[in-house]
Amino acid sequence: MRKLGTIDLDVLHLAIKEKGTFNENNLENSKLKIHGVGKILDTLASLKDRKFISLNKNGSFSITELAKEILWNSSIPLWARILRLLQIKSCSFNEIVDIIEVQENKILEEIEKLRKSQFILMSPQRQNDKLIKIYEILPEGIQEIDKTEINGFEKTKFIERSTCGEILELTDEIINEIYDLKISEIEKNKLINKLSKLKERLKI
Repeated sequence: MRKLGTIDLDVLHLAIKEKGTFNENNLENSKLKIHGVGKILDTLASLKDRKFISLNKNGSFSITELAKEILWNSSIPLWARILRLLQIKSCSFNEIVDIIEVQENKILEEIEKLRKSQFILMSPQRQNDKLIKIYEILPEGIQEIDKTEINGFEKTKFIERSTCGEILELTDEIINEIYDLKISEIEKNKLINKLSKLKERLKI
């Protein structure tokens, strides 16, 4: 797969949301405007050079079939599209659903399969006083999705593993739950320190 940056992804996702074609007004009304005109123009030129978008006669842009094959082609296994997305950036569950545009239950099933095979890791993070599950790709996941470029998708095997990665997820979840407990800061710190020591002994 040809690598995409986060702004590349935002532009292509905008094209998908606009039914394949977008214009200057769509760009101005999207989150892309925070990057500034110069950066957006550079990104559009780069995507056009790589044949991920095409310029129309009326000045609008259309996403190409080549670009759709990265994340939006149903012939590509859903697990592979999730790994490709997480190669570009770590995402919350809602972001994965929004970008790939597949039913939540199907994505959740594939995420669990990838997580149990230690291809991805879930880390709880606080955003605006809410606990959000953020998914990121692990080195094993990068190796696996890179191998599909040569071997195809059929040779990938999903083996449920019980490893330190799962312990890390669990301890992080517990630590975040401790912050919400109605106990003193001293007691919270004692519990968190104990969990931190446990992680160190496990060499996580």
